[in-house]
Amino acid sequence: MNPVRLMKVFVTRRIPPEGWAALARAADCQVEHWDSDEPIPDKELERGVAGAHGLLCLLTDRVDKRLLDAAGANLKVISTMSVGVDHLALDEIKKRGIRVGYTPDVLTDATAELAVSLLLTTCRRLPEAIEEVRNGGWTSWKPLWMCGYGLTQSTVGIIGLGRIGQAIARRLKPFGIQKFLYTGRQPRPQEAAEFQAEFVSTPKLAAESDFIIVACSLTPATKGLCNKDFFQQMKKTAVFVNISRGDVVNQDDLYQALAGGQIAAAGLDVTTPEPLPTNHPLLTLKNCVILPHIGSATYGTRNTMSLLAANNLLAGLRGEPMPSELKL
Repeated sequence: MNPVRLMKVFVTRRIPPEGWAALARAADCQVEHWDSDEPIPDKELERGVAGAHGLLCLLTDRVDKRLLDAAGANLKVISTMSVGVDHLALDEIKKRGIRVGYTPDVLTDATAELAVSLLLTTCRRLPEAIEEVRNGGWTSWKPLWMCGYGLTQSTVGIIGLGRIGQAIARRLKPFGIQKFLYTGRQPRPQEAAEFQAEFVSTPKLAAESDFIIVACSLTPATKGLCNKDFFQQMKKTAVFVNISRGDVVNQDDLYQALAGGQIAAAGLDVTTPEPLPTNHPLLTLKNCVILPHIGSATYGTRNTMSLLAANNLLAGLRGEPMPSELKL
């Protein structure tokens, strides 16, 4: 009897235990991985993926033509532990007939919670206030000291009313928001009805919103969308939050807008590059709060993401329907 031929699977990083356990139980797979929490070097990635039938990657792994060539003809499935797929060369992947799995829905709530947290942290100037307590700047009560901007009776603009955008609006609604505006590729009247949200042009959203939250996908159309013109259209009292992808924002233009008082403040969970260099000009500003891309960073969410990514990979290798397959 011929021995069963195992399918080679390469995993680009240590992943949370539930996903790893699912891969370890797969008797038809030989699993190799980069045993580190840090990103795998390019040469090691090319070496590891060579001859692999399946690849489980993260959003920090660039899967381009060169890597696909290094993998070779065996590669049939790519599973990414992310919702975003801008790190994948989708045209090249489709050309080669490779199936792609991703992890939508499971991180929606965690990311929406983080977006609201970042908005409140930024508009109420919490990092500045904490620093004043630490450095002795807190003296007596003063009428206008450390004042920020409240959500009640405000207008909130959401760029991208997808799953995460809707979840953000749902959480903000009880704060007494007066009006929701949104923009995107097309109107979404069914989804917008829950919040009585109005579909408007990007310039109108910029001009009328007190708070702007970017929750869209990174596409050629959205790359650099929030630039000098966008910030000039915003109110001087407006607060800008980005939890999507760093490249949606022109960071040089954002710095100028913040430093020059064109807008009140910004909160970012995503930047370009990541990590942001510690000498970046944005880090010198008191009115800019920057987090290290932790939108989905709850234990439960990351475990669920890893399990879905593993199940996508295994189903694809076995020729079965994936729980979450990206249709190419």
